[in-house]
Amino acid sequence: MPELPEVEVVRRGLENHLKGREIEAVTVLHPRPVRSHPAGPEGFVSDLAGRGVDAVARRGKYLWLVLGDDAMIAHLGMSGQFRVNRPQDPQLRNTRVLFDLDDGTQLRFVDQRMFGGLEFVRGGGGCPVPHIALDPFDPDFDPAAVACRMRARRTTVKRAILDQGLVSGIGNIYADESLWRAKLHFDHPTQHLAQARAVALLGHARDVMSEALAAGGTSFDSLYVNVNGESGYFERGLDAYGREDQPCRRCATPVVRRRFANRSSFLCPRCQRLPKP
Repeated sequence: MPELPEVEVVRRGLENHLKGREIEAVTVLHPRPVRSHPAGPEGFVSDLAGRGVDAVARRGKYLWLVLGDDAMIAHLGMSGQFRVNRPQDPQLRNTRVLFDLDDGTQLRFVDQRMFGGLEFVRGGGGCPVPHIALDPFDPDFDPAAVACRMRARRTTVKRAILDQGLVSGIGNIYADESLWRAKLHFDHPTQHLAQARAVALLGHARDVMSEALAAGGTSFDSLYVNVNGESGYFERGLDAYGREDQPCRRCATPVVRRRFANRSSFLCPRCQRLPKP
């Protein structure tokens, strides 16, 4: 699933192309991506047609088109993509929604697995996802305050940083990378985490996601690309995620893979030990 760096890459690509443009027409090829619209696909089309795009904003893994006082939220899910094309270009097999723009180009929402979605929100031009916590890139993000809330919870550290109500934008990949940099086991109890280590962990999360953003994000397959269809290259710089049996870059101990909440965690068993009871 695209995480903060990948979504930010898409947001920047969309803003470069959409800011100041008008959506002339919308075509819904499959109803599932607009399933949240109360008036159905026809209502979604009528609400978007003729609207001007003032900006493209993001919080965590959510992005939205600012349409005056309203917004169109987009969540990419597992495989959602936005692609900028000419109307005459062949459509990818899983193209779901088309947006015809006033400069003669076409924005396409492509989603193979259809876990993503588009939603029109009236009055959502400011922030239509207030239930999502600030992410480490937000200028109002307070690492010390978030660290305090994290330590007050009776959970484990990876579950905490994956909670989008505590800190948004971090997913499985960057959680493992941040924990590796912080030398923390994913099952380290949050109530036994010192404030300084919790703040440092959030700093590592920001650093690793900044580096990923500079590399265009992390692409393991064709399900994540930017609006021009280009892949990101940060997977070459990963220290933990996906490196099972490869030597730890710090101590050369082979990286291991462990089950975690129906997914996997990758860690160094020497550098990232659980604290003693």
